[in-house]
Amino acid sequence: MNYSDYINPPLSLPSALATDEGSPLWNNKGDNAWQLIATNLVCIQSVPGLVILYGSVVKKKWAVNSAFMALYAFAAVLLCWVLWAHHMAFGTLRKNPHLVANPAFSATETYLLRQSKIGWVPMADYVFYQFAFAAITVILLAGSLLGRMNFYAWMLFVPLWLTFSYTVGAYAIWGGGFLGGCIIDYAGGFVIHLSSGIAGFTAAFWVGPRHARDRQHFPPNNIIHMLAGAGFLWLGWTGFNGGSPFAASLIASLAIFNTHLCTATSILIWVSLDMVVYKKSSVIGAVQGMITGLVCITPGAGVVDPWTAVLMGALSGSVPWYTMMVLHKRSAFFQSVDDTLAVFHTHAVAGVMGGVVSGLFAKPKLLRIMYPTSTYGTGLVYSVSGSRRLADGLKQMGCQFAGAGFITLWNVVVTSLICIVIGWIIDLRMKEEDLEIGDDAVHGEEAYALWGDEDTMLLMRPRRLNPRIPSFCRTDPRQ
Repeated sequence: MNYSDYINPPLSLPSALATDEGSPLWNNKGDNAWQLIATNLVCIQSVPGLVILYGSVVKKKWAVNSAFMALYAFAAVLLCWVLWAHHMAFGTLRKNPHLVANPAFSATETYLLRQSKIGWVPMADYVFYQFAFAAITVILLAGSLLGRMNFYAWMLFVPLWLTFSYTVGAYAIWGGGFLGGCIIDYAGGFVIHLSSGIAGFTAAFWVGPRHARDRQHFPPNNIIHMLAGAGFLWLGWTGFNGGSPFAASLIASLAIFNTHLCTATSILIWVSLDMVVYKKSSVIGAVQGMITGLVCITPGAGVVDPWTAVLMGALSGSVPWYTMMVLHKRSAFFQSVDDTLAVFHTHAVAGVMGGVVSGLFAKPKLLRIMYPTSTYGTGLVYSVSGSRRLADGLKQMGCQFAGAGFITLWNVVVTSLICIVIGWIIDLRMKEEDLEIGDDAVHGEEAYALWGDEDTMLLMRPRRLNPRIPSFCRTDPRQ
């Protein structure tokens, strides 16, 4: 070996990092591994996260129905996503009208195994990650409708809303639409949370309220399980915000750190307000504060400093608390709409607030790292040093408000039209007699079998047996 080889040894990669047919040159194995993990973390937020949370936070008689609404939506969105919706949101551009791209099939080997347009990972990562975002948006929306929506109407609502509402918002801001390169929405404060909050509230208006007794008294059936579901949601947010750069990068690390910092701050602020005003620390309130913190940081997680994340946590723990606990109770309009889990306050209010604060505090250096070829303006707070930069900051704030206005208006109109059309086909709301009974009337199943009280229960009322349950699973001694 020559002396020069000691100084500049020839480049050679370990065999595990070498390229081959299964891992071409453009495929970064580290980024790919992280993206697969992040995607599955986002999926875990929905299944089992929101399935457990929804099944536990509602009254016992609605546990099965609420959990199943989430599970059905997850499955239905995946099929719709690969059949047509992914291409509508992120596919070939349309010229006129400039609202969505062309619908197309997204599950061919040729399409999925080529390089993603956003990073050094396969297109399969991108398609499935964006599906996870779409699925959780629909499931979050369902939180406004628990305890009374006709399940068959929900089965129609999911694909229609995904097609005509979600894809439009995703395309407009992320997919190259007319708001692309304008709105700072790092991981979905507008596309996901504002849209789910507004659409959920709108759909709740059209579906109508729960049964009167349910609306007056709706205690969680299992607070410990509710906390478990909330834990899946919180920790799954690591993939939600950490996976958005599509790389195991500095921005991903910062986004994860900011996410948990903001959320912890939000919980403490919310619980503190509960203790000051109501003299008790509410566990349900802590979960609401957790959700608002996660939502608020999402549009700016990778482009703001940690001190801004703390500020956003303080805002997300106080402003939605006020709108939910004070303003909601004083407003006849809010009282007239039965938003079961207060999705409007936890997602729409917190999402808009996060988007606005991101426009204020987006740091120029972080924007350049995350979006090296973008046309985003600098955060307004960082733009006060010169007239040109100030103009950029003011323009960026205008874009943030324009994006919030578009997502709000589109979801109100489209969600209303979808509910009206479905209402012509099938009742949006369950029948009153089914609302009295709950899960047993809707699915022929109940969440909890009171084994020790079975004989007593049989004497009190006839048991409704579900013919779909195999005989060896039945517990009725009369069968």
